[in-house]
Amino acid sequence: MSVLGVTFLAVGLVLIVEGLAYVLAPAMIERILLVLSELPEAVRRQVGLLAVVMGMICVWIAFQFGS
Repeated sequence: MSVLGVTFLAVGLVLIVEGLAYVLAPAMIERILLVLSELPEAVRRQVGLLAVVMGMICVWIAFQFGS
């Protein structure tokens, strides 16, 4: 699969997961956003950084299995 194909696959999977969260649990999404809005900016940045690192690890693992 080409880089462009993998990119579209990744974006598509993200959109599916994000969309499912809004379809299946919209009230929970609102509560999560409320909690996040009350957190200090530094904590939100740390949570974002953790999400990026976890995503990179998942991508690395996927490529290890695909090779």
